Amino acid sequence: MFDIYMTRLHEFTVILYALSVLLYFIDFLTSNRKANRIAFWLLAFVWILQTVFLILYMIKSGRFPVLTIFEGLYFYAWVLITFSLIINRFLKVDFIVFFTNVLGFFIMALHTFAPVQFESNVLASQLMSELLFFHITVAILSYGAFSLSFVFSLLYLIQYDLLKRKKWGARLLRISDLTKLEHMSYILNIIGVPMLVISLILGIQWAYMKLPNMIWLDSKVLGSILVLVLYSIYLYLKVGKGISGKSLALWNVAAFLVVMINFFLFGQLSSFHFWYK
Repeated sequence: MFDIYMTRLHEFTVILYALSVLLYFIDFLTSNRKANRIAFWLLAFVWILQTVFLILYMIKSGRFPVLTIFEGLYFYAWVLITFSLIINRFLKVDFIVFFTNVLGFFIMALHTFAPVQFESNVLASQLMSELLFFHITVAILSYGAFSLSFVFSLLYLIQYDLLKRKKWGARLLRISDLTKLEHMSYILNIIGVPMLVISLILGIQWAYMKLPNMIWLDSKVLGSILVLVLYSIYLYLKVGKGISGKSLALWNVAAFLVVMINFFLFGQLSSFHFWYK
């Protein structure tokens, strides 16, 4: 009975999340400040509910919920909402919350309506170790940084297109200037790359101890290395070659698409990543 109640409450949270995204979309199209304020407070309430669910799950399972893809999706959505609220509070980039939470809502909807395999808790507890916990947590945090970097690059491309077509107006002013958007995208990638490196190192250590017969040509391992290479090239182009502008933003968007493929597809094809889902 309690589980059914929590499921319904979780579905209600998704509905609130959808309303928040809808109001942000209205604000995006019409520059409606009232819709923006309501959307922000709805989002803050969604974050509170998500945090409560996260704590309750931790109490019930006795661990931090990141060891299965089902749990990872929820934590990923929570990270995106947390980051977007922080950036909205300190940077005042009006549309960052909207674009970030379109992605966050997609992730949370996948988590809510995907079929649940209840035996995953038993299997995950068998594989639990501090090393694995830090490996997965740091990886998801790095993906969160890459997600926000992607959003800034997407806003950069939108702003660039508006300027090129000379579409002056309130929306142009609220997106923020190109320099700030590019700088924030760069800073977030600077944060994300070393976190991904740390995650890979921890993951390799865990695999050596727990999975001595691990296949090194595993899809998720190769995918994670590819993600690291793509973002390292981004940093090299930015710092080493001094490249900036639209081409760098497009590279960043393409790199993030690989992040999504790695998270959703390669994780399912992997012989050991999330095989305990």
